[in-house]
Amino acid sequence: MWDLLQPFTFGPRDVQTSIIHISTTPTMEFPFDQHLTSASLRKAIGDTRQLMGDTNTGQALSYAKEKLFSGEAGARPDVPKVLVWVTDGFSTDDISEPMQLLKDMGVTVFIVSTGRGNFLELSAAASQPSDKHLHFVDVDDLPIITKELRDGILDVIRANRLHATDVTSSSFRLAWPQLLSQETGYYSLEYAPRAEPARKRTLQVSGAHTSLVLSDLAPETTYEVALIPESNVHYFPPQTTRVTTLAEEISPVQILISESGPHSFQVSWAPVLDSVATYQVLYGPLPGNSAKVLEVDGRQNSTVLEHLAPNSTYLVTVTAIYRSGKEKSLSAKACTQEESSQVRHLRFEEAGPDSLKVSWDSADGDVLGYRVRCRRHSGPASVLSVSPGVQSVLLTHLPPGTAGQVCVQPLYGRESGRSLCRTLRRQPATEAQGYRHRQRV
Repeated sequence: MWDLLQPFTFGPRDVQTSIIHISTTPTMEFPFDQHLTSASLRKAIGDTRQLMGDTNTGQALSYAKEKLFSGEAGARPDVPKVLVWVTDGFSTDDISEPMQLLKDMGVTVFIVSTGRGNFLELSAAASQPSDKHLHFVDVDDLPIITKELRDGILDVIRANRLHATDVTSSSFRLAWPQLLSQETGYYSLEYAPRAEPARKRTLQVSGAHTSLVLSDLAPETTYEVALIPESNVHYFPPQTTRVTTLAEEISPVQILISESGPHSFQVSWAPVLDSVATYQVLYGPLPGNSAKVLEVDGRQNSTVLEHLAPNSTYLVTVTAIYRSGKEKSLSAKACTQEESSQVRHLRFEEAGPDSLKVSWDSADGDVLGYRVRCRRHSGPASVLSVSPGVQSVLLTHLPPGTAGQVCVQPLYGRESGRSLCRTLRRQPATEAQGYRHRQRV
């Protein structure tokens, strides 16, 4: 049983638990308000021993209605109420009427049957839908359903109470049932660190809202939160909850270098946290004393560093600047690629009986243009110069049978790059098969 209750927080303003034995006469092991700490409750559950006798479940349910879920037994008004009935599936008296009275009080009923039982009777007794509130399991296999049962209880509590979701180190979302509307009132929301109640903050929230995100919170801090419905139409008691933010995550914990070229590469990092206001990327060549700084918005996790020297090693340091003022840095080395002063992928394409299209991929660096040279084995050579944006030329006067070499060379400011050459060999013309010249007589 303790495994079912272990994740809950117990106390006067949190979850409270009681146990009733089903026997010849129902017996309360302890009331709701007796054990208000996890340690005390765990010991009490460990000391509990099953009572023998008749299985008068109906009588026990009536007892629960009058004694367990009443103020006399410590039950609090206006909080979700859950009954978990563990049974072997048989009862010596009627359960339908007392169970319905409990559900009419707003009690959500979960049933765990460790025996065969009457499926129709148990399905009717459990809250609806029965497939979420009724479990059949062997007594030795109770741990199998513990998580599902616990999650079901949590859903009941959350659906009817103020609760927190999406908890991080610096924020959480509050959600609550719809109690008001835009026309019937508003909510006053109060929250403060449990250890520093004087730092309480108050927000006014529209009655149409049922959730709100609180941010800029301290990590690993327990907050007391109160939601106070303000309405002149209906009275709703305040709802409270206690939320502990997570330990502060660290960023960056990894750096990735990608898309490296002669003059640039991309820097990425992870994770991206809400608590980070901005990132600073410091980079400079190794060895060397010069460095540049680039500032990146805290919502982004990558940037491209440009105007770098080719074939060089850089030290890159990414620093996360948190909203709290803290800083966390991580460094990595990155290398630019060697700059190629040669064009790539020289291609030929037939363009006519005596024409050839020559194309290529651009060379690296600040290319000012390209020189295309065509050397024939017989006949004059030809030279063409084109602008840097042109990556193809049309060579003419190349009849069938022409052989030679085509070279493309990139041109830079002070020097020329290396030429990329390819052998040119055009097939000689042949007579069409089956065709013969005829002399005229």
